[in-house]
Amino acid sequence: MRFNEGAGLDVSQVEDLRGSGGVGGRVVAGGGGLGVVGLVIYFLLAQFGGVDSSGVAGFGQLGEVGAGQQVDNGALEQTCRTGADANSNHDCAIVATVNSIQDYWSDQFARSGRTYREAPTNFFTSGVSTACGTAGSDVGPFYCPTDAEVYIDLTFFEELQQRFGARGGPFAEAYVLAHEYGHHVQNLLGTSAQVRGGSGPESDGVRLELQADCYAGVWANHATTTPTENGQPLIVEITREDIASALDTAARIGDDFIQRELGGGTVDESSFTHGTSAQREQWFTTGYNTGDPARCDTFGTRDLG
Repeated sequence: MRFNEGAGLDVSQVEDLRGSGGVGGRVVAGGGGLGVVGLVIYFLLAQFGGVDSSGVAGFGQLGEVGAGQQVDNGALEQTCRTGADANSNHDCAIVATVNSIQDYWSDQFARSGRTYREAPTNFFTSGVSTACGTAGSDVGPFYCPTDAEVYIDLTFFEELQQRFGARGGPFAEAYVLAHEYGHHVQNLLGTSAQVRGGSGPESDGVRLELQADCYAGVWANHATTTPTENGQPLIVEITREDIASALDTAARIGDDFIQRELGGGTVDESSFTHGTSAQREQWFTTGYNTGDPARCDTFGTRDLG
């Protein structure tokens, strides 16, 4: 994955909450329960003994907002100016990826007569408060539909490699972010509001997650042709190896893989919330091969793979 060295970056699409200390995040209106969707790996790991829920900040007091941290984008503004910075600096690569994803969806919405509303990605450390409640890093990256923002502790990408055995890499990280923005698209389109919840291999929750994987693949298809404000694509190269790394990550965050490899070794389909590894790979591939969001109708098919 390589960025256009001359393209400008928009750091306003990222809010840096790191370094302010502890669980807090921006003070936002309190929400109900932790209505997050995305790579909520915590729930599966907690269920199968992978993490201790007492060590996850805020899960006992969801909806309560702690002391506010200050957004400080000063360092990002100084460091992340162009695609050249994204090619050499990890934080800048995340900024550039977020820019590219949102550029694509903004254009796609405009083509269909809709208006895309940008959503910031929040960098945090250890824990954060959101309109969906407070969450610790163990939750993994997530999207909060109540405040319409993405949240991530960037150490998650190290966890993917060290604990999940993923090969990692910039495009594996891009897939994760594109998945979360897939949930933002679902929120804007009203899809999320129609989900009845529940778990199981045919549940609405699984269908929602697989659709977000498909939307991530759609963005990947268009990433090298989506122009920025100056008319040039921000991403100039995505290799076969990049796609392979995304598929590898998808395989390692499937319900069956997590339960079998990181849980108790037993796969319980009734508790599925995100889909199997094979399903997640299949739906990302569907989006990538077709480049068509309309082909991501996981709610209209009886065959999820």
